Amino acid sequence: MSCLVPRHPQVLKTRLTLRRTGQYKGLLDCARQILQQEGTRALYRGYLPNMLGIIPYACTDLAVYEMLQCFWLKSGRDMGDPSGLVSLSSVTLSTTCGQMASYPLTLVRTRMQAQDTVEGSNPTMRGVLQRILAQQGWLGLYRGMTPTLLKVLPAGGISYVVYEAMKKTLGV
Repeated sequence: MSCLVPRHPQVLKTRLTLRRTGQYKGLLDCARQILQQEGTRALYRGYLPNMLGIIPYACTDLAVYEMLQCFWLKSGRDMGDPSGLVSLSSVTLSTTCGQMASYPLTLVRTRMQAQDTVEGSNPTMRGVLQRILAQQGWLGLYRGMTPTLLKVLPAGGISYVVYEAMKKTLGV
């Protein structure tokens, strides 16, 4: 059964989220049906925009966070570690900026993964991007971003607690 579980489970998550009632009996049934009906490549649909999205997210997120931390230290208010409120604000703003920078690729990935309902569809990253721009314009690239931003505080907070702990552990 382990051969049915893809290395990129995002496709399964997307399909299970968008399924019709009774379409899949569970995770393994979803994987089995995708393999039978669409082949192995379908399990990796959206992998390229997912991997490319890491670059603008990480670069923007870390750059904004470090810039805010630097501004705080240069302000002279507290030369030690910034307070919890300052750190939380920095995390929230930097993670929000990172999400905004990478969201168009996240949207393209999700649309590619959801294409199981379109008969004969084999969506490409470029084709999905062009379709969004043609139908909805540039604002269409940020459609549905609100739920993504709602997870910023908890996800960003956890990430940066680990990030700061590792910096201290490594002496950076």
